[in-house]
Amino acid sequence: MQSNTEPVAQIIAEISRTLGYQPEAIPLQINEKLASEVLGVKVSTLTNWRTTGRYNLPYIKVGRLVRYRVADLAAWLAKRRQGAES
Repeated sequence: MQSNTEPVAQIIAEISRTLGYQPEAIPLQINEKLASEVLGVKVSTLTNWRTTGRYNLPYIKVGRLVRYRVADLAAWLAKRRQGAES
């Protein structure tokens, strides 16, 4: 049986591959465009989710800049995983 951190670590590795980073060199935070690529949604969808509160996807806002922590994206995706465990 996997611990809760194993799926998150696996998802972080998948995110690093998707973005073209080595797993040990992935940035801590990414911008909206990269986050939208990771999640497979449009940037406008992320904006909609933030403003409506539709999903509790953590983000960091400094002025007009919006950033997503890779670890938060991985944890968010892990919580939404459906289906049988292998």
